[in-house]
Amino acid sequence: MPILKNPKYEKFAQEVAKGKGIEEAYRLAGYEKPHRQNAHRLMTNDDIKARVAEIQGRAAEKAVVTVTMITERLLDIAENCDGLGRDEGNVKAFGVARQAYVDVAKLNGLIIDRQDHTSSDGSMTPPTRIELVPLKGNGDGTN
Repeated sequence: MPILKNPKYEKFAQEVAKGKGIEEAYRLAGYEKPHRQNAHRLMTNDDIKARVAEIQGRAAEKAVVTVTMITERLLDIAENCDGLGRDEGNVKAFGVARQAYVDVAKLNGLIIDRQDHTSSDGSMTPPTRIELVPLKGNGDGTN
């Protein structure tokens, strides 16, 4: 869908797509008197709803590419450091490789950090535990 012809509609759609509330988006779009009903009415406009969905879809695609790119870069770092550690006996390189692999696992949802804020006496105690999540599918990252 192309940019909306009405500049205020376009700005409203962009702000809603960014996560702003409809009243704030209405104000940021340049409408002088904030009005909840008018903001709501704009959100019922099919063109505006489609534009918001399109903008959010593009942002989601960029986020996926970013996660993929970061994962690939971290794996490159891990493999290079792992090789340095093996070839030269460099303990620090092993540590970097290990941390890069852990970062890849966290980034891709294989490790989830969780905190338990309760203790036996009911007070707030934040012990951290790491939970491994089993792979879905055939284990090679594809389902």
